[in-house]
Amino acid sequence: MQHAVLARRLRHVRAPSPLHFPEEAVVPETKRHLDLRTLLYLVLKTFADRAAIGSNQFIYWSASDPSRCLAPDAFVRLGTPDTPFGSWKTWERGAPELAVEIISDHDADARIWADKLGKYHELGVLELVAFDPDAAPGERLRVWDRIDGDLVERVVEGERSPCTVLELHWVVASATGQPAALRLARTPDGAELVLTPEEAERRRAEAEQAARVKAERRIAELEAELRRRGG
Repeated sequence: MQHAVLARRLRHVRAPSPLHFPEEAVVPETKRHLDLRTLLYLVLKTFADRAAIGSNQFIYWSASDPSRCLAPDAFVRLGTPDTPFGSWKTWERGAPELAVEIISDHDADARIWADKLGKYHELGVLELVAFDPDAAPGERLRVWDRIDGDLVERVVEGERSPCTVLELHWVVASATGQPAALRLARTPDGAELVLTPEEAERRRAEAEQAARVKAERRIAELEAELRRRGG
């Protein structure tokens, strides 16, 4: 920003030719895709104290070619404040380390996915995750890692695999209203899921209710014991 302000005060041999980098596009999205994407975004937002989180915003990595872009269903850039942004330009903010795609009917076409995979290679992500809710169990989770400059698909077993960027674990698990969703867990077996704020609040309320019931039961037992002794 400071460079742009100072540069405008200087003389140049020609006027600039501004490029337009769109921040919005009309793309149809099914309700299930929206629910799955929103769930993942809310989970990732719990890490907003140490990362910038995006969902469905355009990412541009070529300052001279607006066509070189992607709009991941979720992406993470570590060490960057999670401030509002309309689009993400890597020459200003750096490349996201993590990107996630929830596969739609459009992405399921092998040629389209191959093109998208090539773009993620260009973008420079360290970890790319693809979740296909319509695939057969055992085939719904795929992950790629950047190794020696290449983007290489990882062997995934049991629909669980490490999330190397966040030092957590990817798992396929049920969620409210969804029989299968892409989740993050703190343990490899998926037993300790990273909860959305709503899920965490619901769990707190259930724990408080259980504690109240237990306390009321104990009080009733003590009162009954006192009556027996008094009688």
